[in-house]
Amino acid sequence: MRLPPLAALLAVLTLTGCAARRIPGSDIQDTPETRAIIAALEAYRHAAQRRDAGAVLALVSPKYFDSAGTPDPADDIDYEQLKKRISDDFKKVTALRLDMAVKKVEVEGDKATAYVFYDEHYRIATNAGEVAKQASDSHRMELVRENSAWHFASGL
Repeated sequence: MRLPPLAALLAVLTLTGCAARRIPGSDIQDTPETRAIIAALEAYRHAAQRRDAGAVLALVSPKYFDSAGTPDPADDIDYEQLKKRISDDFKKVTALRLDMAVKKVEVEGDKATAYVFYDEHYRIATNAGEVAKQASDSHRMELVRENSAWHFASGL
């Protein structure tokens, strides 16, 4: 059976209308949650580039915990350790450019995982003078919704 041209067009339009909307330029579903998570990632990027420890910490859950992906508890970081580390690190950094491309966002209730590719260029003060550094990698960041806002729970 062959559909008449108008029926075929209506079928295509109906199916297209049912497809999940994507954030332009990505494969990420366009939902209020994914937009809010991407906004949190962007706020982090801007705060880091300004080397504003207070602004970064405002985006972090007080329940923050990162095992660094290892079984060794010596490299685990909780909120208090992160607070000190960010402040200390930003004092040494004299310039920072951070680019992040969000590759995937998974949301399950009040928890989310963002997969990003980052590219950072920075200068760090040493006893011998400023040293330029660069790092690029894929990274996973965990977020949690607290008081209707997304905060980082691990991965910074």
